[in-house]
Amino acid sequence: MLVMSSPSGAGKTTISRELLAREPELTMSVSATTRSPRLGEVEGKDYFFIPKEKFHQMVENDEFLEHATVFDNSYGTPRAPVEAALKAGKDVLFDVDWQGTQQLAGKARTDLVTIFILPPSKPELENRLRTRAQDPEDVIQKRMAKAADEMSHYDEYDYIVVNVDVADSVAEVQAILKAERLKKMRRTGLYEFVRVLCGKGEE
Repeated sequence: MLVMSSPSGAGKTTISRELLAREPELTMSVSATTRSPRLGEVEGKDYFFIPKEKFHQMVENDEFLEHATVFDNSYGTPRAPVEAALKAGKDVLFDVDWQGTQQLAGKARTDLVTIFILPPSKPELENRLRTRAQDPEDVIQKRMAKAADEMSHYDEYDYIVVNVDVADSVAEVQAILKAERLKKMRRTGLYEFVRVLCGKGEE
């Protein structure tokens, strides 16, 4: 379970998309949200867009691995698709904030690898938010005000990537993913493999 978090505009969505294109064994966890779709977003691919009443019912039924309310909208990670992907041997990528990361850590810490994406500077962060041209001015100011609080949680993460250049940042995340996959606790079948090497099992 690979988590990437950042303030809005730092580039985690761009990095995530490039990473998914390069890593066939990695699948994206699709979040549910109560907000309205943005232009170009696809139901079931970008988000599951659901009414607030249904979202609250799913919370009560413990159908989320994590959930939070951000900017008056609720977001959550449905449990069933993630568990199915992990059972099938896939790694799962999560795009959640620090609150969601804390909740995931409380439920699956040994399976979790966390990365925080930082912008190269505050002016560049604001520039990226304006370049997206998806939010009105008041929302941009809200996001900038929230960014400092979000970035103060960087120390809770396993790895930090400063996103100066997207290609370099993707390469860094790929290096993290490769190293974490090679950890002995994640090498399925390793115990029997070594037994055979040592002549204590059947080849």
